[in-house]
Amino acid sequence: MSVLLGRKAPDFTAPAVLGDGQIVDEFNFADTIKDKYALVFFYPLDFTFVCRSELIALDHRVDRLKELGVEVIAVSVDSHFTHNAWRNTAVNKGGIGEVKYTMVGDMNHDICKAFGVESIGGDSYYPAGVAFRASFVIDKSGVVRAQHMNDEPIGRNIDELVRVVEALQFFEENGHVCPAGWQKGDAGMVNTPDGVAEYLAGNSEKL
Repeated sequence: MSVLLGRKAPDFTAPAVLGDGQIVDEFNFADTIKDKYALVFFYPLDFTFVCRSELIALDHRVDRLKELGVEVIAVSVDSHFTHNAWRNTAVNKGGIGEVKYTMVGDMNHDICKAFGVESIGGDSYYPAGVAFRASFVIDKSGVVRAQHMNDEPIGRNIDELVRVVEALQFFEENGHVCPAGWQKGDAGMVNTPDGVAEYLAGNSEKL
């Protein structure tokens, strides 16, 4: 996996199914996320198992992410037509239902390669050629501020991704850094020796 932290997220144009069900041939990433936060959510394949649970969990939290100004974009190497079929299949029939975020088809694998998340097989559980289970939180200037990746059998915690966005926005608004386990509503930490000492004096037992 490439380390994109602190760098501009790669731009791309690809076919996609939008959150309203519209199919487009040229979804442009940079235009879509301009002046917005973004979550780019790679997953291995449509009509699989852990992926299905993750995409449904993501949809359950998409309204909160939208409240935070986050554009949610899911990407796999499947076609936009396969995405559409999965989206139009009911959850109790093995589908994900009409999820409210964009699903991009990376059929030529260019997006996976640009983000450094294409599997080459080997000792991982991933088959070669699919996207890793990888997530990128991107700020309003298009810079990657967090990236996470799990091996194929291990589903992601979508609440943690929401928390990371909230922590990023808290830092941007207050200038205070977010200590271990920070949750929305918690105090931050002034990133000076005195600030750290003051925070730990009142909070170290909670860590």
